[in-house]
Amino acid sequence: MTQSDQLTFQNPVDRFPEISPPKQDQPEPGLDAEIVPKGDHGEESYRGTGRLEGRRALITGADSGIGAAVAIAFAREGADVALSYLEEEQEDAQHVIQAIRESGRKAVPLPGDIRDKTFCNQLVEDAVRELGGLDALVNNAGKQVIAESLMELPDDQWEETYNTNIHAMFWITKAALKHMPAGSTIVNTTSIQGYNPNEMLIDYASTKAAINNFSKGLGQQLAPKGIRVNAVAPGPIWTPIQPSQGQPKEKLPHFGQNTPLGRAGQPTEVAPAFVFLTSPESSYVIGETLHVNGGIPTP
Repeated sequence: MTQSDQLTFQNPVDRFPEISPPKQDQPEPGLDAEIVPKGDHGEESYRGTGRLEGRRALITGADSGIGAAVAIAFAREGADVALSYLEEEQEDAQHVIQAIRESGRKAVPLPGDIRDKTFCNQLVEDAVRELGGLDALVNNAGKQVIAESLMELPDDQWEETYNTNIHAMFWITKAALKHMPAGSTIVNTTSIQGYNPNEMLIDYASTKAAINNFSKGLGQQLAPKGIRVNAVAPGPIWTPIQPSQGQPKEKLPHFGQNTPLGRAGQPTEVAPAFVFLTSPESSYVIGETLHVNGGIPTP
């Protein structure tokens, strides 16, 4: 097998190593800079083919994990990217910004808290101004914190999860639609938790089910205007959300090993789904949810 064949023909079971993360703990929101082992965002492996040439994208949660991988993939495919993230995530964001600029594309850092409606509106306006327009939106930012029971789920955690996962998506999308022409796309990050909820993730899982419904309904509403809305539902992907109270510490060494592939996914394995749903190749795909979960059956 030639080197070219090896790059295009790979066994998904061992394309990326099976990881067994040590028990670790980070305060929210978690940093890629401190996660063990490091996740793969496609810095070295993602090769673009111009599928998003000239596009102007706003990506939330773009500093780490899936958001970082999507931002890098979009840049490799020819898009300029505005990155939304919390100020305390600047270290991670800087790494992504550098990767985008090294790919020859524009990176616009826009730190701030999307739980604030005023900031969400300003975020969109800043992205439009700096990018010269907006035709791709990825609502990816999310909050996931375990709670052993409903009685132990604090009211403020419930509210913050919904503000981050649902309300911000509504505010940002509503503001963005004022600027998005026909041909634009919106891709929202849902989760396998929206289909198979974990008993310790009641708040998070319910927001992800709502995102599915939001995406399908809005997709029908905007289709006649030429704007497509879809979603991506990742399974167990190794990101900073896991060690920052997103999983019980004792379960981290076995994270993702119960999938049919026998391993957790890497962020760069999720990014192509976002590229596809944003590119013209998916022009007849509307209100769809693509599952990237290592083969776990979903209802």
